[in-house]
Amino acid sequence: MLVKTYGSAVYGINAQTITIEVNVSRGAKYFLVGLPDNAVKESQQRITSALDQYGYKMPGKKIVINMAPADIRKEGSYYDLPLAMGVLAASEQIPEANLDQYLIMGELSLDGSLQPMKGALPIAVQARLEGFKGIILPKQNAREAGIVDKLDVHGASNIEEVIQFLETGKGIPKEVVDTRAEFQRKLDEFDVDFEDVKGQESTKRALEIAAAGGHNALLIGPPGVGKTMLAKRIPTILPPLTLEEALETTKIHSVAGLLGSTTSLMTSRPYRSPHHTISNVALIGGGSNPQPGEVSLAHNGVLFLDELPEFQRQVLEVLRQPLEDRTVTISRAKMTVDYPASVMLIASMNPSPSGNFYNPSDPNSDAEHVVRRYLSKVSGPLLDRIDLHVEVNPVPFNDLAHRPAGESSTLIRNRVIAAREIQSKRFVDFPGIYSNSQLTPKLIKQVCKIDESGNQLIKQAMDKLGFSARSYTRILKVARTIADLAALENIESNHIAEAIQYRSLDREGFH
Repeated sequence: MLVKTYGSAVYGINAQTITIEVNVSRGAKYFLVGLPDNAVKESQQRITSALDQYGYKMPGKKIVINMAPADIRKEGSYYDLPLAMGVLAASEQIPEANLDQYLIMGELSLDGSLQPMKGALPIAVQARLEGFKGIILPKQNAREAGIVDKLDVHGASNIEEVIQFLETGKGIPKEVVDTRAEFQRKLDEFDVDFEDVKGQESTKRALEIAAAGGHNALLIGPPGVGKTMLAKRIPTILPPLTLEEALETTKIHSVAGLLGSTTSLMTSRPYRSPHHTISNVALIGGGSNPQPGEVSLAHNGVLFLDELPEFQRQVLEVLRQPLEDRTVTISRAKMTVDYPASVMLIASMNPSPSGNFYNPSDPNSDAEHVVRRYLSKVSGPLLDRIDLHVEVNPVPFNDLAHRPAGESSTLIRNRVIAAREIQSKRFVDFPGIYSNSQLTPKLIKQVCKIDESGNQLIKQAMDKLGFSARSYTRILKVARTIADLAALENIESNHIAEAIQYRSLDREGFH
């Protein structure tokens, strides 16, 4: 008897439905075709043991299973459950009536229980698009898939519950998640706040500008001044995720298997801080079955690289294309996968190997040539993509001991949101441009007009401080954001002056 069940394969953050054809006929042996990998081929032993636990049997006949389309490689152990249901229906141990209405996925343990899976959200999205009535999957992934509306999501604990549900339509309740209520409820939940940071007002101002314009920033200062503490609080001042951004971010973390059983929708912007020993594949993504890397896991959020010069140079160089295109393309012999990678890059570094700024009068500080060699570890092309270079200085004792709490993240965030709304209106006719950090040379001429006094100020800075041509465009972008924070249509000379302060590494002889 020939029976069809339906599973799914995840490629990137999208899923493709897999039709599993099972034919049980006279003869012997078990045949599994359609480019299954070893994990899929090993399913026979898991299925046999799981069925035995509940009084069902693997038929002692010829079993031929085809996984279509046959030219796409099927990977992972999540096909155990649809294969088992197909075998039971084809051998007439359960009715096949409801099999075509549900997409079924799950890994079986030897005792018949279901193990959690990756990629439940994109699979559920695709099931709804293709008109399935519902999806049956492990209970641990039910809330994750439950945010997809117009789709019945049933989370099962073991194979017996699935069999009873297909026979009677009962036994596994529908998982119901109010997506919008869940989204709104957790939208402003943060464990940290900028008011915890004492002093560092100039650095807070720089990070507010970075958040308002979506600019990448580099924090430069000795150890212990609070660079990491400040970076961790940046997500608290970024605009809230839209529902569309939250769904896209959740899909990436679903594919990576980073969502817990109680998580249905990510509502906070991600913050990723990989160690400097990370490989380029772990940072950018890859593998035989391409998985998202840290830059994609930080999509719509913050990627923080602490101790930037300590990262391997080749690792940092792979960031250049994602920072420019805001997407990662991973190519393999038989597939090409795209992962979104729209991140705000925040990096930190010491000004020298010893951690201190160069001081000719201090015999314990590093020599000037040592400082220059240390700073040169960060390539020019990467610095091209960092708009703000912020010098972070130690906080005086009196500020630490007696200064009252600083401005809260909520107040800063409100100003950032107002500036972003100005930019969204400005770029409404320019697809793909959402913030000032993405301004093209053509757009800079249109929206970054400055008067004669501003021109003279930039000219003096370039002449006296040795700024390069790349600094010129960065200064204009940052000045545009400063003007937006002030709700001013035109860029004024004081905005230019403030933006010039944030080009430390472009100055000749910086130390």
